Formats: sequence, C-alpha cells, structure tokens
Amino acid sequence: MYSLLIHFYAFIIALISPFHKKARAMRWGQWKTNDILRKQIDRNAKYIWFHASSLGEFEQGRPLMERIKAEHPEYKILLTFFSPSGYEVRKNYKGADVICYLPFDTPFRVKKFLDLANPSMAIFIKYEFWGNYLYELKKRHIPLFIISAIFRRDQLFFQWFGYPYRKMLYCFDHLFVQDERSADLLRSFHINNVTVAGDTRFDRVLNVCKQAHDLSFIQRFVQGKEEKHPFVFIAGSSWPQDEEILIPYFNKHPEMKLIIAPHEIHHEHLHYIESLLERPSVLLSQATKDESCVDQADCFIVDGFGLLSSIYRYGNVAYIGGGFGAGIHNTLEAAVYGIPVLFGSRYHKFQEAKDLIKVGGGFTVSNKKEFCIKMDELLTRPDILKAAGDSAGHFVQSKAGTTDTIYRALPF
Repeated sequence: MYSLLIHFYAFIIALISPFHKKARAMRWGQWKTNDILRKQIDRNAKYIWFHASSLGEFEQGRPLMERIKAEHPEYKILLTFFSPSGYEVRKNYKGADVICYLPFDTPFRVKKFLDLANPSMAIFIKYEFWGNYLYELKKRHIPLFIISAIFRRDQLFFQWFGYPYRKMLYCFDHLFVQDERSADLLRSFHINNVTVAGDTRFDRVLNVCKQAHDLSFIQRFVQGKEEKHPFVFIAGSSWPQDEEILIPYFNKHPEMKLIIAPHEIHHEHLHYIESLLERPSVLLSQATKDESCVDQADCFIVDGFGLLSSIYRYGNVAYIGGGFGAGIHNTLEAAVYGIPVLFGSRYHKFQEAKDLIKVGGGFTVSNKKEFCIKMDELLTRPDILKAAGDSAGHFVQSKAGTTDTIYRALPF
C-alpha cells in the first residue's frame, strides 16, 4: 500500500510538472541523480549519506556534516534533498562532496540509488521517514540514524492503525530526539534506542552568529546619512499574510526602518510588497550596485538568498513569517542576536517557538490588532525590549552542545 501511494505521488508530480515550476525541478533533478552518482561517487572512498527534505533540515544537519569533515577526513559526504527549495539553494555547498536529489521512495529506485551511492552510514534529519529506503538500509546492515527528530502523539506512527508505519522507526540504529516528550512517546512503544540530544539548529545559529558578515550597505541603511540610529524592524521569510499586518504598521511609524526578506522573491511578490509601502524603499540588488541609493530609503527589501542570518544582527525586533500559513520559519536565526522575536499563531508544532514564549523572548500575534499592541510596547518601553532580547539570547546559548552529543555517539 505504501509503495503504491509513492508511485501515485510520483505520477502526480510527472503529470503537473509541465505547469508547475517546483514539480518540474524535482522531476528533472531526480532524473539526473543516477548520472551524478555514477560520475561523482569515488568507489574507493567511504561516504556518510545525509538526507534533508529541504533548506531548514539542511541547516540542522550542517553542524554535524562540518564536524565530520573537519575531524574525519577519511569520510566523504553525500548530501541529498527532496525539495527543490533546498537543493537549488545549496547545490553548490562546499561541505559536501556529492549533492543530488533523492529519488522517489519506490523499491526499484531505492535499490538503484543505494547500489550507486553505497554509503557507509546514513543520517536522516528531523522528519524524513521514507519506508523503502529505511527497510533497504537495514537489510544491507548500513548504520542508520535520525537527528533532531521530534515526535507527537498525533503522528501517524502512533495511531491505532499506524503499526505498518511505526515499523519504519524500528529500522533506525539510534534516534536522537529534541525533547523528553519525544523520547517518552517512543519508549511507550518499546523503541528504546533513543537519546535526548536537543536540536542541532542551536549550534548552527551560534556558529553563524560568530561568523556573521559585516554588510556595509545594511550598516549604511540603518544609520542613515545623518548617522542616526532608528528603531530597526526585520521581517524574515515573510508571506503576504504577514506583510498585510506589518507593513501598514511600518507606514505609520516614521521612527522605524524596515528590512524585509520575503520567503519568495519572484517579481510578483516583490511588486506586491512595494504596492503596500507608503515610504521609500530600495532593493538589495540595487544596493549592491550603488550603496548610496540606501540613503533615501526607509525600507530595505532583500531580493536574494543567503544574507538573512547575518542581517538579523542589525535589528531591534524581528518578525518571523509563516505563522499564518503552514507554520513559522526559523526563529532561532534572529533570537541568537539577543532580540525579541514575533510570529503568527501557527507555531504549536515548533518547540523552540513555544520555549521562546515561555522564557519571554518570543511573542505570538493572531491578528493585526495584537501585532500593533505588542509593537507599541516594544517601541515605547526600552526596559521591556531589553529584557525580552536578553531572554531570547540566553535561551539560545543555553541549548548549545547537541552536535557534540550526536558526534560522539556515531560509529566511526
């Protein structure tokens, strides 16, 4: 039944690919995978295979990949993605030796992939549970791990009808989970090879914070030509639902400057953002050609990838998008700089967001009115702003060390 569903999913992707950009990229990328493996895999080398669904999972696996590369040069890294949003951004990542799409989880494709890749170890990240891959890895006695995993009682594995899917979890040699609740849930189903290690994203954002780039055009923007220091509000990974709330507030507060990095940077979305603005704006693509164009702007629109994690350092408050859609994006990238973090109401599946609220470093808003009330407070009460920022920064610092826990347990 499971394999039949995967075949059906692959058929749907093929069917819509002529009309859907991401489906087309996925299908074309998977078609090239076997050729990439034939040409790039060194048959005399040992590979550790990391699989990430998309960009967020890649960032969770990155600290461990880089630790292995630094301390075990005898291993090479094979990195696979399922989503185009991960592969297209990180296809040239220097920390991996081979990077490709993961073929659909059908028995024939799985065996072909593993025959060509021949990994010595496999590490899946967070939510990646592909049954045929897991069963075949176990059958071939290839050590298999999942890191930064998190489990909830409402997941399919733990339903009364979920045993066929729960069997996938028995394939792992060890499961490194984020919290005690996940570990207790697994143990209640007699899955005892579990360690509460935490979330590797904390190590990642701390490393990024230490290595953050100085961005002269952002520094010039936040200072202004009179070298004043206005209140800087940064909106990261925003969607239209977020922008409808935050941009009207920004329009009415001349004491603020806005840096907005939308989740999607296609022309239509950028045009939509500009249509909401009532104050002068500048695009990153313009500022990198001529820094002086930022002098007259009150809003800086980041129409590129890779800079947001460094840009947060210039903010007083951050808003993380996605909370009015499928779920919020990475709150930790901002919190690590010791600034308060705001986000929408769909955060309950994100433990770090719940923890940020608990310690007073994060705040959820359900609508425009709640957003305005919280922003008014942060704008006018420096004591509350500082306390919230300190709480956010201390929270991230307190969660460091997950990568080391996992690294020491791997069978090199």
